[in-house]
Amino acid sequence: FGSSSSILIAQIATGLFLAMHYTADTSLAFSSIAHICRDVNNGWLLRNLHANGASFFFICIYFHIGRGLYNGSYLYKETWNIGVILLFLVMATAFVGYVLPWGQMSFWGATVITNLLSAAPYIGPDLVQWIWGGFSV
Repeated sequence: FGSSSSILIAQIATGLFLAMHYTADTSLAFSSIAHICRDVNNGWLLRNLHANGASFFFICIYFHIGRGLYNGSYLYKETWNIGVILLFLVMATAFVGYVLPWGQMSFWGATVITNLLSAAPYIGPDLVQWIWGGFSV
């Protein structure tokens, strides 16, 4: 039960408390973040713990990957591939958690980040169109 699990527990707890005050409506999303920081008791602390905890969680993940590379764990293909899939799932979850609270800004952020997929040879443009439901700029 290392630092990653304690950070994950803190992320879930702070995320739940933040979700209690968050409004998903695009016209109120940014205002609800301001409400959390200004009007909720220690809301600014919850938000900062959640944001910085996510960064530290990824640092722990990268150290874990580095340790696996150093020890040659990539030779165990099934285990390594499951780890890669878990990394992608964690990154996708973090992406959604970053994009959601910013209202209309989220469309810009989502467009920029998902258009990076278009750099993948052969299937990139099709991936972007699939993610956006058949529409892509």
